[in-house]
Amino acid sequence: MVTLKIDGSDLSVPAGTTIMEAARSAGIDVPSLCYHKRLSPIGSCNMCIVTVEGRPGPVTSCNTPVEEGLVVVTESEALDVQRVANLKKILKHHALDCPVCDKAGECDLQNMVYRFGITDVPFEPRTQKRVEGYATSLIRYWPERCIMCRRCVTACREVKGIGAIDILGENEESRLIPVAADKCKSCGECMFVCPTGALTENLSRYKGRPWLGDRVKTTCAYCGCGCQLELDVLENMVIGVHTKTDDGVNRGSLCVKGRFGYEFIGDDKRLKTPLIKENGTFREATWDEALDFTAKRLSAIKNEFGPDSIAGLSSARCTNEENYLFQKFIRAVVGTNNVDHCARL
Repeated sequence: MVTLKIDGSDLSVPAGTTIMEAARSAGIDVPSLCYHKRLSPIGSCNMCIVTVEGRPGPVTSCNTPVEEGLVVVTESEALDVQRVANLKKILKHHALDCPVCDKAGECDLQNMVYRFGITDVPFEPRTQKRVEGYATSLIRYWPERCIMCRRCVTACREVKGIGAIDILGENEESRLIPVAADKCKSCGECMFVCPTGALTENLSRYKGRPWLGDRVKTTCAYCGCGCQLELDVLENMVIGVHTKTDDGVNRGSLCVKGRFGYEFIGDDKRLKTPLIKENGTFREATWDEALDFTAKRLSAIKNEFGPDSIAGLSSARCTNEENYLFQKFIRAVVGTNNVDHCARL
């Protein structure tokens, strides 16, 4: 263990801990835009600077490991002056279009601007607009909102193990591009860790702001992993999916189905009543009629041809509990192991 002092508090933390991690473990909020607890330190935003006794200038706390006997100060007038200057440099490369941005109200950069009371950006705006270099049918990239923090690139490489995107160029010429587009799964990990509105989803735009509705915690029903997520629900319609870094086995991560596969829930093509086919066409039926009909037909087929003449196909769009009951019915009631799941098809 390593002992140090941060803002007058004595701390003892494991060796290899960064100053930021040590501070946050003690409830001290060090500002940052590029840091994410699941990613390796990036150190690109320079917002997490702190002063260390005996060192000539501020250091970035997200990638500076603790040392025995360090004396650290995270808040001072001089640090705030430097942080404001660094934040204004970031804003030089960021479009101030908060009113129409999908991330408004939940944007780390917007919160940081509010925290430091920035009302003007004295730097000249970038002379050349970035060219959109990365997008999928589910994820939209807004190059003018990108602050080049590298969170998305790091998450794609470290969390998902894919490495489909990277930052090309420096300063004015920097932009996010696909370097292995064929490997991209549209999982949304890049969008999840983005601290601004540079990466947003293409599905829920204009359906409603998240804060206008309710956020309902649930378990993803697409497989048995049990990933935790939160549905944004407005007027009984799901308009988006959110996750939390500290929640569930997934710790904020989802696959493409869990992140974006929600539109079927409110689709007007979904069946609302059972249908029975007669003479080649379907007619609406009551639940009692449909269940009685199904039970009689399955019993007749089983009696005449045996249980293995029947097979069951379950759905990823049912809950795990419903899928369990279905396979139990096929195995225990019908008496066959001919049961499969649509995730294999």
